[in-house]
Amino acid sequence: MLLETYQAKGLLTVTLVNGQTSTAGVYAYRGDLVLKEGALRDGSLTDRKPPEALFIHSALIIENDKIKFINGLLPILDLLPVFVEKYKADIAPDAIALIYVENIGKALKVELEGVTYELLPFKEGLVWNELLEELYIEKSELKNQSAEDKVAIAYESAKSRKSKAPLVSYQEAQDSTFVVVKDAAVGAI
Repeated sequence: MLLETYQAKGLLTVTLVNGQTSTAGVYAYRGDLVLKEGALRDGSLTDRKPPEALFIHSALIIENDKIKFINGLLPILDLLPVFVEKYKADIAPDAIALIYVENIGKALKVELEGVTYELLPFKEGLVWNELLEELYIEKSELKNQSAEDKVAIAYESAKSRKSKAPLVSYQEAQDSTFVVVKDAAVGAI
């Protein structure tokens, strides 16, 4: 199974959900996905330092060992090709990808390796809550559902979503990025 393979390779971290949905053969994952592994620790062949880059708060649906639904947060657009390169063999050609990106100002679509990625601007908040809002999913629709089925509900809703975001080249998307300045919060809040 694909998620077990990722787990064995150390590609899943901060896992919130990892299991089969109520539909046989369909699996859901929520957590962080490693994009760039940390360097090996001195003298070790297996122990690594923390990852250098993550696909944050990701939500995935896997069916027939192919990723059918992709959601999460990239701090910078530059990490999208890193994600695609690392996971392209596992991404279904008809995958639905709704990716939040911190350094874009408007929704865009780009196509990489035959898959269309919808890029959504992200300011603050929780990625999962932003996704539910984007897909018009009410909390009541998720009540009494398993954690895995909640991800499946988001996937089903995303299938019927109509986007008005323009399809642009990756270079055009890259040209529209900006530097994100975050407020520093120090001390007791």
